Amino acid sequence: MKVSIITVVYNNKSTIECAINSVLSQNYPKVEYIIIDGQSTDGTIEKIKPYQDRIDHFISEPDKGIYDAMNKGLKLATGDIVGILNSDDFYVNNSIISRIVSYFEKTRVDLVFGDIVYVNSQNLDKITRYYSSANFTPKKFAWGWMPAHPSCFLKRNIYEKYGYFKTDYQIAADYEILTRFIAKYNIRYAYIPEVFVKMRTGGKSTANLKSNLILNQEIVKACRENGIKTNIYKVFLKYFTKVFQLIKR
Repeated sequence: MKVSIITVVYNNKSTIECAINSVLSQNYPKVEYIIIDGQSTDGTIEKIKPYQDRIDHFISEPDKGIYDAMNKGLKLATGDIVGILNSDDFYVNNSIISRIVSYFEKTRVDLVFGDIVYVNSQNLDKITRYYSSANFTPKKFAWGWMPAHPSCFLKRNIYEKYGYFKTDYQIAADYEILTRFIAKYNIRYAYIPEVFVKMRTGGKSTANLKSNLILNQEIVKACRENGIKTNIYKVFLKYFTKVFQLIKR
């Protein structure tokens, strides 16, 4: 099986090399790597260029936001399986993709996901939050919960059959696409009880109060668009359970 990994980036010269090396160091041989840059101006492109001979597709041009960039990558992908690795993130070891492929080969699932950890941006060994996907069920979408998206690996034909990221979402298009695939179209999924990805703290969806408000409004919108009954008060309750993620670390 061939695996396509997509990284989208805009003005992130400080961490893009870490993400690139995380992909290029994987021990699985059939990896197609795609980087979509939003025409960075801070030196990001110069950081990418030394790796171009090992990157299958590299595009640097203006886009309409992160989800538009992800869609560009998805439309270039030719792998049987697709994963998305953000430019701030990295795989926890060099056998993650091998592990994922092995699971896909043994099962008939369309989606595999695991756990992620948030780490201090100055100390990558310091875990600040543990995001476990272990107890996910489709009913939890109504409460604002989804599998950890950076840990998700999907068969490419699912995107082709059921659509790409919706670009009218600012922050929660990943939430919408998983509600669409899992709750609306009932794709087959499986959880692997392992940490796949380390994420540096400070992402767009957790940046400030305004971002969190937009995120939760979009979660409600995503649920309603895909036939899930919920409301903003129900979604906000998820913050009480996040305490347990901090404890687990």
